Amino acid sequence: MNEIRLTAGDRGYPETLRHLADPPAALHLRGAQAVELASGGPWPAAVAIVGARDATAYGLAVARDLGRRLAEAGVVVVSGLAVGIDAAAHRGALEAGGTTFAVIGCGTDVDYPRTNARLREEILETGLVLGEQAPGTPALGHHFPARNRILSALSMGVVVVEATLRSGSLSSARHALEQGREVFAVPGPVTSPRSRGPHWLLKQGARLVEGVEDVLGELPGLSQLSPRGLPGGLSQPCVEILEAISGGATSVDAIALRLGRKVPGILEDLLVLELRGEVLRGPAGSLARASSTGRSAGEQD
Repeated sequence: MNEIRLTAGDRGYPETLRHLADPPAALHLRGAQAVELASGGPWPAAVAIVGARDATAYGLAVARDLGRRLAEAGVVVVSGLAVGIDAAAHRGALEAGGTTFAVIGCGTDVDYPRTNARLREEILETGLVLGEQAPGTPALGHHFPARNRILSALSMGVVVVEATLRSGSLSSARHALEQGREVFAVPGPVTSPRSRGPHWLLKQGARLVEGVEDVLGELPGLSQLSPRGLPGGLSQPCVEILEAISGGATSVDAIALRLGRKVPGILEDLLVLELRGEVLRGPAGSLARASSTGRSAGEQD
């Protein structure tokens, strides 16, 4: 797949980048969206999701669910293709059949990180991989803080999911504030170091995110959007798990056997369902649909 190079004088160069104090001298695009955008097609409404590389299962599930539900609402999901939260957000958007852009700190022809090579290929098939580094440029540490200004400038808002106080994700949030973008933060356990970044942002006035509606409702032109299609905005894999539980599968192993899926993926989807009040855990880890226990899915203790 060929790369397209844009400079500030080109028609397709993003207007939001022109107004940066230090706009990229060149922007390199690669992927299914590259030709249309480079020819002057409007850059789409987008939201960035960023966070820790060494994310917890909770953080990964939240980022994946947010990525999926933003994509279901027709919003492009922007992230940095790093392992952890970034990869989960990209993956969620792809699972929804949506579009996701990866803003990287190396040449667009460089596979970095190698563990995300397959994910990168999937993004290229329907979305975009872009950055300011020339082809063949390796991933160097100082490239990543600089690429964060591009990531935030292409987005209407930045959502931080798990980050330490020294995380690069807070760099993206600072750029977003300087650029007049909204900053959102997902709260986490108070005992976790990865919660300190989002909690610090919340103390500074960031918007609290408990679900995708908290993001869509705060951004101009997006408040009328809502995730489409599946019950409660759930992904197809989550719907299948609910159906399996309704059919009598009350353990993780039983669900995996019934659906022919691997346990780690089941656990991620179950965490999303628990966070959204769709599934309850009983004695010895048994599982039940919330609606079948006499509680509505949204009811809390």
